[in-house]
Amino acid sequence: MISETEKIIVGKTGQIRLMIMAILSEGHILLEDMPGVGKTTLIKTLSIVLGCDFKRIQFTPDLLPSDIVGMNIYNQKKSEFELVRGPVMTNILLADEINRAIPRTQSALLESMEEKQVTIDGTTYPLFAPFIVMATQNPVESESTFRLPVAQMDRFLMRLSLGYPEKEEEIRMLQILGNDIPFESVKTVTSASEIAAIQKQIQDIFISDGVLSYAVELVTATRSHPLVRMGASPRASRAVFKAAKACAAMEGRDFVTPDDIQRVACPVLCHRIMLSNEARFAGKDAEAVVNEILSTVSVPPGRADTFHVR
Repeated sequence: MISETEKIIVGKTGQIRLMIMAILSEGHILLEDMPGVGKTTLIKTLSIVLGCDFKRIQFTPDLLPSDIVGMNIYNQKKSEFELVRGPVMTNILLADEINRAIPRTQSALLESMEEKQVTIDGTTYPLFAPFIVMATQNPVESESTFRLPVAQMDRFLMRLSLGYPEKEEEIRMLQILGNDIPFESVKTVTSASEIAAIQKQIQDIFISDGVLSYAVELVTATRSHPLVRMGASPRASRAVFKAAKACAAMEGRDFVTPDDIQRVACPVLCHRIMLSNEARFAGKDAEAVVNEILSTVSVPPGRADTFHVR
């Protein structure tokens, strides 16, 4: 998956690994970065690699909830209502510039992201498996944008940023993508059914009581940190739990270690905490606070193999 994605995306191995980790954890992803750094291209490339059905919604202020979930339309010839399925009925949904839609439209994704279903005129329809929302937003512009509510931010397993490439990476990117993006060069290496099967297998990854306690201590520490106004919720603990299992599987292990917890802590927790004004005055962001917590919470003692005891 990584090697095929890197045919298009240059120099972002770490972010690609985290995105695959989130997908295998059945989690949604928020890509927050400047325009033009490859957010949409990365998501489209991943959908080809995974062999999943892919749909894109360009979020705008005039977008309605029915434009996402679908609606019942009256068919005059048949004298009955027919369901017109919305783009949410897919495996990978790209919500491009999600913060440009009005809150009412943003909230249309809440049920699908949490419960993997949509309700149209009182009837509930299950979504396909796997179902992953990959959203993008520009953190700089504020005109004609609507900030995502805390409840919706909490439903994203990870928030990632691609950042600007290094000079050598940008040169290589121009050599590959200067004229056109060769999506046809990317091979499909799996399928939606295989991804769904892997997601179920990852649920069986073992996590010891000591490592589980360590994960919960990290999350609880965000609630009492002096620079945090609102700490991470129990949903964050569950997100760390699931992401760490996927991390262990990608490292070739069937058990979780404290290192796995540490690797996923920042991308899983940073967007779930609200900093106080004192943190801004001190020049600290969420990543700095989470890293500080990681350095202060005691790691369970023992070698990696000791965490395999069931």
